[in-house]
Formats: sequence, C-alpha cells, structure tokens
Amino acid sequence: MDLISALQFLKLNQIPSEWVDAVWDSEFTERTPLEDSIEDELAVSGDGASQSIWAILGENKVSIKSLVAVLSFFVLGGKDKTANIQQRVSSLHAASIYLLLLGIPGSIANKVFHEVLLDTCSDLTSHCWPQDSGKKRKKDGLKSSQAEGKRSKPQRKDNAEDLMKIREAVVQLVQSLLRLLQTFPLKDRPQSAGSFTQIFSKLLSFEPIVGGSTFSAEQDINKLKSVPEMAFYGLQLLCSPTHGEQKESLRRVFHQLLYVILMMKKGNRGKPTPLVPSPAVLSTRHQAINFICHLVEELKELALPFLQILLQHICFQMVEKSEIRSHGAQAVGMLTSQMTSADYACFIKWLFYFSRKAKVASRLFSIDVVMVLLDQPERKAEECQDPELQCLLPHRFLIQSLLFARRTDDSSTVKGHALASLAQCLELPSPNVTRAVHNLFSATGAQTVLEGEITEGSSQATQKTFCTLPFRTVEFSSTEPSDCEARENLALLLRRVKDSKVNVRKSALQALLGLLKHNVIPMIWENLEKLSECCRDPAVSVKKKALSCVGELLAAKPECSVVQKAWLQGVLPAVMDAESSVQEKALEALDQVVLCSIKVYSADRHLDAGQRLTWDLLTLLCNECKNLSRYFSRAFGIWSKQNMVTQTFITNLISHTEAEHASGAWLLLSKVIASASRLPYEKILDALDTMISSNDVPVTTSCHILCVMGDIATHLNTDTRDRIIDDLMSWLKTFSLPLEVICAAVETLYQLGRSEDIKQTQAFLNQHCGELVSVCEAYLAPIILSEKGAQNLNEELMVKHLHTLGVASLHCPAKVGKRTVLLVESVLTTRSEKLPGCQEELPASLPRSQFKANSMPTKVRAHGVITLGKLCLQHEDLIHKYLPVFAREMEEGKEVAVRNNVVVIMCDLYNEAIIREQTLIMLTNLLQDEIVKWKGSLFFRFMVVLVDPVPAIASLCEYCLLHLLLKKNPEMFSQHFIECIFHFNSYDNHKSYNKFPQSERERLRFSLKGARNREKRFRIYRFLLEHFTDAQRFNITIKINQTVLACFADDELPLDADGAEILSETFRILSLKEMKLQAVMQAAQKKVVSQVQKKIFIENMVPVIISLKSLLEQIRSPVLRDLMAYLQVTMQDYRNEVKEFFSGDEQLAAELEFALKTAGKETEMEEQMDQCSLTGVSRTPTAKRSVQASAARSRVLFPFTFATPPPPRPNPPSARLTHIDRLVRRSGSMALEGTVMPKGAVDNRAISTPKGDNIDFTFDEEVSAIFSDQITSVIAESSVLDVRSNEQKAPGLRQWNVQSPLRQKKKGSIV
Repeated sequence: MDLISALQFLKLNQIPSEWVDAVWDSEFTERTPLEDSIEDELAVSGDGASQSIWAILGENKVSIKSLVAVLSFFVLGGKDKTANIQQRVSSLHAASIYLLLLGIPGSIANKVFHEVLLDTCSDLTSHCWPQDSGKKRKKDGLKSSQAEGKRSKPQRKDNAEDLMKIREAVVQLVQSLLRLLQTFPLKDRPQSAGSFTQIFSKLLSFEPIVGGSTFSAEQDINKLKSVPEMAFYGLQLLCSPTHGEQKESLRRVFHQLLYVILMMKKGNRGKPTPLVPSPAVLSTRHQAINFICHLVEELKELALPFLQILLQHICFQMVEKSEIRSHGAQAVGMLTSQMTSADYACFIKWLFYFSRKAKVASRLFSIDVVMVLLDQPERKAEECQDPELQCLLPHRFLIQSLLFARRTDDSSTVKGHALASLAQCLELPSPNVTRAVHNLFSATGAQTVLEGEITEGSSQATQKTFCTLPFRTVEFSSTEPSDCEARENLALLLRRVKDSKVNVRKSALQALLGLLKHNVIPMIWENLEKLSECCRDPAVSVKKKALSCVGELLAAKPECSVVQKAWLQGVLPAVMDAESSVQEKALEALDQVVLCSIKVYSADRHLDAGQRLTWDLLTLLCNECKNLSRYFSRAFGIWSKQNMVTQTFITNLISHTEAEHASGAWLLLSKVIASASRLPYEKILDALDTMISSNDVPVTTSCHILCVMGDIATHLNTDTRDRIIDDLMSWLKTFSLPLEVICAAVETLYQLGRSEDIKQTQAFLNQHCGELVSVCEAYLAPIILSEKGAQNLNEELMVKHLHTLGVASLHCPAKVGKRTVLLVESVLTTRSEKLPGCQEELPASLPRSQFKANSMPTKVRAHGVITLGKLCLQHEDLIHKYLPVFAREMEEGKEVAVRNNVVVIMCDLYNEAIIREQTLIMLTNLLQDEIVKWKGSLFFRFMVVLVDPVPAIASLCEYCLLHLLLKKNPEMFSQHFIECIFHFNSYDNHKSYNKFPQSERERLRFSLKGARNREKRFRIYRFLLEHFTDAQRFNITIKINQTVLACFADDELPLDADGAEILSETFRILSLKEMKLQAVMQAAQKKVVSQVQKKIFIENMVPVIISLKSLLEQIRSPVLRDLMAYLQVTMQDYRNEVKEFFSGDEQLAAELEFALKTAGKETEMEEQMDQCSLTGVSRTPTAKRSVQASAARSRVLFPFTFATPPPPRPNPPSARLTHIDRLVRRSGSMALEGTVMPKGAVDNRAISTPKGDNIDFTFDEEVSAIFSDQITSVIAESSVLDVRSNEQKAPGLRQWNVQSPLRQKKKGSIV
C-alpha cells in the first residue's frame, strides 16, 4: 500500500479544522463527536491503515494535528463501556500508531507528543480487554470494587474469536510501547515513567507464561511470545539510565512488584486486597521474584539497598492468613539468597526487632521467615567483615533468639506457631539446626544470646532504630547454669502442653513429639505421661492430636517399653470417649496395631516388627497395665457390631494360646469370646485342665482362662459342666490359689450354675458357695476361738480363707450365720496391753462389750476388714452394729493397711455422696447411648442434683448436662422449663403439667416446695435460662403467658394458697435478668427485635396482665406486688410508652408511671449517697492499719472523722436484697396504699439471696484490694492488682466511700 492510498484511507482532508482544534483544546480527556457521515466512513476504512503508515509518514506533508486528533478519536472510542469489538480493536490499533509516531525522531518538535494522550494509549489494555476473561476471580473482583468504593463494571460477554482479535491488538500495542522505550527517553518525564511502570505491572497477570521466561538486556521484541514477558522486558527497559536515575527507577519497579509478590490487588485508592492464591497468581508471583533476583544480580550495589527495603515492606504488609504468609516467607527466602553475607546479617538484625513488634501478624510472619531461612545453607562467619554482625549468620541465632524466644509470647497464636515450628526444625536436613535445638534442651553446647533480650511477650515492645547491638557468645559445657536452663526450657514446654489455649496445647504436643523422636530429651515416663494425659483433654482437636502423636511415636520407637506403655495409656481409654470421632480414631489405631497383626502361629516362622509390637503391648496389658485391659471389652463390642471380628481372627488367636505369648492371646480371647459364633471348645477345656493340674500358669492368664470358661458355659453339655464344677470346687478347697484367681474361679462357678430360673440359680449358689463358706468357717473357728490357735498361724492360708469367705458370701447371703460374722469380727479386735481395770480410758466410739485382746498379723486383720465389709453389704443391720468397730480402728489402729481398708469399706457402706455420684455417671452414660430415655421424672431428678449439698456432685451434674446431654437434645431445657415450675412446687392442678406417675415417697423425697427451698428452685431456673438461646427465651415468655398466666386469668386454675405461690413465682421468673435477650446486636437489629417484642407484649401479654391485676385487686392478694414488680422490670426500656402499652387500663398506666418515676428517684439518690466521699485525709502507713482498724471497731463512727478506712463489715440485710425485691417493696407500697405489710413478709417473699457481696480480699506485700460494686468499673479497666510497696507508690490523696448515717438509718428501718 503506497502513501497516497494510506492517507486516503484516513480521509484527513475531510476532517473539519474546527473539530481538530476542539480535540486539542480538550487535552484529549474526552471524545469529541464527529459528524455521522465522516465517522461512518472512518469506521469502515480504519481496518488495515495502521500497517503501512509508518514507512511513508515522514515523506508526505500531512497535517500532524489532524492525524493525532483522528487517532485520539479512535483511542477514546475504545474506552467507552459500550464499545463493541471493532471499536476496541480499532482503539488499540490507533494507540499503536500513535506510539509509533511518537518514536520517530523529531516527533516532539512536530508536536506529536502529548502526555495525556500518551498515558491514555499506554493504559488502553485495561479498558479494552475483559477483566474476567479466562479467570475465575469474580469474588476477588467484587471485593476489590467494594474496597475502591465503586460499583463493578458491567461484564462484556465475548466469544473466543473476538478475544483473539483483541489479544493480537494488545500484543501489537505492547510491542509498540516497547519500541517507543527503546528510542524515546523518559529521563525528563518521571510521571510518564511511573505510569509505564504501573501499566507493565498490571500486564504481568494478563495471561500465564508458557514455559520459563528469560531476562536479558537485549531481546528481540518480535520473539517475545506472551504479554507478561513483554511486560518484564518493559520494566527492565525502564530501569536503564535512558529513562532517568536508576535508583529512582528501581524504587518504582520494586514498589509495583511488591504487591505482585504479596498477591494483592492495589486499586487507585483504599487498602490493597488479597487475591486468592490460584496457580496463575502464584506463577506471576514466582516470575516477579525471579525478575527481581535478575535485577539484583545485574545491578548489584545499586539494587541491594532497595532489596532491603522491599524485604521490609513484604514483612510489614503481610497479612495474618497462613497460606499467604507461607508464600510470602518463601519469597523472602528467595530474595535473601541474592544478598551478600553482610546485607543478610543486616536483614537478620532488622528481623530480630521486627519479631518483637506489637502486631501479631508481624510476629507470626517472622517465625515463617525464620523457618524458610533455616532451610537454606548456613552462611559462614568469615564472609562478613563486621564482627558485630558475624554472630547473626549462624542458624543457631535464628532458632534461639527469634524462634524459641516466641515460646513466651503474649499471643497464643504466636506461641503455638513457634512451638510447632520448633518441631519442624528437627525434620530439616541441616545438622547445625538440629544441634541448635539440642542446645536448648541439653546441658552442653554453645549459645549466642542478645544482651537485654526480652522474651516475655511482645505487646510492650517498641520499634527500635538500627543502633549497634551488643552481642556476647557464652560457651556452655557441663556447668550448672546450662543444665538448669535446659531443665527450665523443658519444664516450660511441658507447661505449654497444659496451656489454656487449644492451639498452644496442640503445638506443644507436636514439639514434644519431635524432641522425643529425635532423642533430644530422655525417653522417660515423666515426659511421655504428658502425651498420654492429653488424649483425655477437654478439647476434641487436642485429643485427636495427642492420639496421632502417641501413634507416631510408637511407629518411630516400637521397641521402647515406655513408649508402648504411653500408647496404651493414651489410646485405650479413648475408646470410651464421649466424642464419636475420638472413639473412631482410637479404634482405628487399635485395629492397625492389634487386630491386623494377629496372624496364625507357626513355630518355624519369625515374627515381623508389627507382630512383635502387638504381642509386647498385650504382654504389658497382662502385667503392668492390667487396669487398661477392660477397655478392650468396649472395643470388641463395637467391632463385633461392625463384623470386624472374623472367624479367621479367632482361629489365629487360639493358635497362640500355647505359644510363648499365651497370656496376651488369652487376654484377647476373654474379650472377644462373647461375640464369637463357633469355638474349639476342646482346646479351651484342655487349657483349663492344664491350668488346674499345673502351678506354672501365670495369675493373669489363669483369670483370663476362667473368664473364657464362664463365657462358654451355656454352650457346654450337662456332664461337661458338672465335671468342671467339681474340678473348680476341688481346686478352690485346696486354698492354694492366688487371691485374684479365687475371685475369677467363684465368678466362673456362678456362670456355670446360672439358669433362667432365678430360684434354681440361687439354690446352686447356696449349695456350692455355702459349702465354701462352711469350709472357711471350719478353718477359722479353731484359730480364733482357741487361746493358742494363733501361735502356729499360717498367715497366707488364713488370708486365703478369709478372702474366699468374703467372695463366696456375696453369692449366698442366706448361708452366712451369726457365728460366721462373729468369727470375722474377732479378727479385728484391737491389740492392747491394758488391764481389765483400765476400761475408763477406752475411746468413746468403742463399746466395752466389743473389746478383747487380739494377736493377729496386720495382713490378716487388713483382709478381715474387707471380708467384714462384704458381709455388711449383704446384711444392712450389720452396718450400724460395726460402725463403732471401724471407728475404733481409725482412732487407735496403727497399721496403715488396716486403716486404709477401713476407709474403703466405710466409703462403700456409708457415703451416700459416692452413690449419688456413681448413679449420676451411670445414668448419663445410659442416656448418651439412648438406652434410657428422658421420660417421667428423670429430667427433674437431674435438676435436683444441680442443687446437691455436695458442690462436687452439683458441678458434675452441670458438666453432664451441658457438655454431654444437651448436645444430643438442644431443646431439652426449654421443653421442661414450665413443668419445672409446677413440679418443684408440687402443684398438680394444671391439666397438662406434672401429670407423670410418681409415688408418694418420690414426691416427698424430691420436693422443693416452700419458702425455704425457694433459693434452690431459682438456682435451677437461672441455670436453665442461662443456657437458653435467645429464640428459646422469646418463645418461653409467650408460652408462660399462654399456659400459666392465662389459666389464672380465665379461672382455669384457682387462686388459692398453692395457686398464689405458683403465680407469684411465675412473675418472679419473668423478672429475672436471665429472661432478657442476651445476644449482642447491631443498632438496626436491636431496633427491629425491640419492635417485635413490643408488638408481642401489647397483643398477648397486656390483656392477660390487666385481667390478672383486676382479679388480684378484688381478692386483695399479695401477688399483686409481684405483678407490679414484673411490670417495672419489663417497662424499664419503654418508660416513655407506658400509656400506649396500657391504654386499656388508665389506672394501671398511671400507677406504673408513678412507680417508675419513684424508682428512678430512689436509684438516683442511692447513687448520690454512694458517691459521698472524703478527699482531704492523709494516708497512714500500712503497718498501722490493723491496729487502727481494730480500734475503729470499738468506737462509734461519726461522719467525716475517719483517719483510716473502716474495716470491712457485712452490709445490713437490706443491702443484700435483690433488685426484684426492691421493686416488690416499691410497687407494694404504691399499689396497696393504706395496707400494712405483715412482719416478716419481705423475708418470706425474697426470690433469692446472692451468695454474698462481691468482695474479694487480696493480700500481697501488705496490700489489700477490696472489690465492691462501686469500683467494679475501675477493676475492669485494670485487671492487674498493684502490689507495689508504699515506697514504690506515688504519694496521693486517698478517697473512701462513706455511707451517710441517714442512709444507714433508712436501711435499718427497712430491716
């Protein structure tokens, strides 16, 4: 295409000169419209004109002014929101032409350059390219638009072909921009250079880079494939001296790339918003970091100062989100790798102070940076010439001064992150890192410490300048200070395992696991016990973490017996956990370690590591950890329901019963036998015969064999059962068995004789167990009754007879005669050398008739106590008879074993609290498993336990209700609340409530009726209401009105004495502060809720209230006072709308307004009296307080004469009245004017009495603090008590609250 043709395409001669002048006068800020005919011709002819205009433009006399004006017309047309595809492509082509024109030498002289038009052309991509094209970032775009305070632009829907056209035009525009930068210097135009830097930074995320990008000084623009590659080259060109001072250019480029590295979107205004770290965003970030590394490598000394600044800004502007922090730390690590050792040490020095900033995100990010730096090769001290900076280069400084120092941070998040990172350090390959961690917890090593280092939190730390830091290196050998410090570090870590914050506990567990796995701390039970205990942590996530830790430790140290014990202690109890997910995790661990490793036994095959571990664990359960084996019963019960206990498993298990680890096999067999369908009974019977005939079978194994025998008793025929019974009886009569085996044998005997007919079972037990009782009695009688019977006493045989007697007597109480009881009693009589004439010195608890000399050994007497206790369990009349005997042993006995057993027996026989506690636990478990339902009076029995006289039981009941039972049934409290009112007042006249069946004994035993139980009832009401949701509070108020108040108003319930009590209590409940909505709401929400409450109250409550007031006035009922008190409490928030509420009863509205006004005046007067104080009194020394205070008690106190504060004394009763009671008095004196209140009526009508005034005495360094209602706000602002001595405190005047004698007289008159 020749020049003339190209110019004809543009039709410059047809452009009106007036229009051209108007465009230039507008400074290209807005598009000036052309005539429609000319605009249509230009739109048709614009395509293709830009391709050849550059070659012929300089040789023709063309109106440059018109040409630029026409180009601007196309450029500005593409910026319009409604521009179509052709307009946008033409706009991009026109911008490319303008940039090419601008690059021609002499363009400035010919007035082609215009700064506004240049900026518009270079930034045209952001207007022509759809912002959401090919990207799934609608959420981010929405956030960004909100942050900038603008509405998001309407999205244009373009197909793939149109997008390719626009992309080609964008590529051409960016290439033109790069060619412009190669020839057109921006040295004198810093604003344009800044704009270009921003534009290229935006283009970095235009599209992903295919393959890697290379950065070099000279590149062929036409060979650059993607727009981001061109943008990086453009940024590189901007850093050349041609476009201004290089330092300023580097600053601009690094500043724009900062947000790319931070993965943030920076708008024209407002704070930058984080982007979702998608693969495209991460790729752009990675390329930006590589580009910065290239610039630093090329420019070196020029770029290093700006690299320091960039790193500091990355740290300062990092957000708290963990994923973004992790990517940011990796960026810091990559950038620091380009630094010299001296610059690196300076950055570490700055990072040290940054890690102590008050901002939590800063301290968290410093830990992330440390972890990335530790993964890099350690720098040598010789590489840094400054001796003060050399000690910052080793990894030891990062671990000990930056990472481990955060273990005592104020923030639990930082603490937890530091401990978790410490555990990760041990997994790093660097030996120097591992050695540094060892130095923290071992007695040898070298540490670099910072003088004056602060490790106790960071909230008070201030940002310091870069002054010289005095460092000292302290070499530790086997000295006491280092050993002490190591012990303190370990003790602190163990305390963090019990921290109040969940995340800290989890991180401390991870750190403890790492130290144990890598042998940093000794593998002793004191350290491992913490892991096991955390498996029972209150937090579910901590329990799961602890289970994972003990499992990981067992996998790392499978042959360590202490680790095996810790694993058993942690995992086995977790199968009974209330949280199902914890149960599943524990069962999964047991399945992997135990169930899956039981293979068939073969003498020729060696056990692998997993099988050896399984049998080692089972051996431990049979010996050291016997008490844990019972949890296997629950585990196998669950597995059997899931069909996990297969016949193959049982067969494999039985094959080990004759191997070297038979004890473990019998243990598992005793737990799984109940769920097995087919068993080889012959092998089990052979094992029983072997056990009876041999004395080599261990005690634990014998018990498990007997247990298995009892479980299969129902599957044996009569002849076999009779033979086993005879063998067991013969075996028991030898009295050669260990005590544990005796118990197991008697229990097996019971299983063998059990039948569906209870009488037959008892007859069997009377026969066989009675025979054992007779044999034991025949052996004991000669020894105890004969004067010389105890001379040649076989102590072991005597103990076994006593034990057998006690165990057998539990199954046949009818065969225990008086003679048997007296024989056992005689074992306990106290040894004494007193003569018969010294009876007056005996303790009062011992009747003289029960005293006789005794010479039995301590062991015999200790077992005698247990046997006598078992006899008392079967015969209640013996309990009171032998109480003096047990009391005598506690007073005079010297044997520890005897006294201990007496305490156990007395707890079992006489402690009702333990019975209530165990019953509560049992019922809770049954309710959790849904074996027992919430029917009848069960819920109300739980409520009675809430006010149990034993605080521990009441606390346990509260825990069971809130943390175990309420989770399964969140509506439980609200469903039973109204019925509680009727039930605890023993009121059964209501047609719906308190109608479940209960005996008269139950009714009397659990009744809380009457004024003396009012406090207990209201403790229950408050407990229930405190754990209501706001929706439940709102609904229960409406329901009380409909089912209680309306029944009295409609005469469905009589207003007799019991009815009046119910109505009075109902009004008092409605007046409780716990009935008000508790949620914290915004002002708008609160207004809406208030309006809804108001509407409900007017429509539903007010008519019933007016009817009740009229009814109560007619019968002159004292309940009227409670009604008025309730109205005063309710109308506090609507005091200006009383007439609107009670428009149907003007008298009630007037009375209520008067009562509210009177109450307000009295409250104001009380506040003024409370603020009456003295301000001119000198402060007396602390040492004289007690003397002067005691003197103050003995003299009359007149106002304004105190030299020291008066001693604390209880307030008069009137001061302890609740707010409700005060309202009751005011409303009573107002509504029942002229009536006389009976004496004691106020006391009888008190809803509840607070536990006491909120007074707390804290004594430390002769300082006491009194927390009262008047200084609650002060205490809230300063939660730390000042315990400085008088010399340390600043002198000042003291103020003392002094009550007016008039107010004291007023309170006294009320009482």
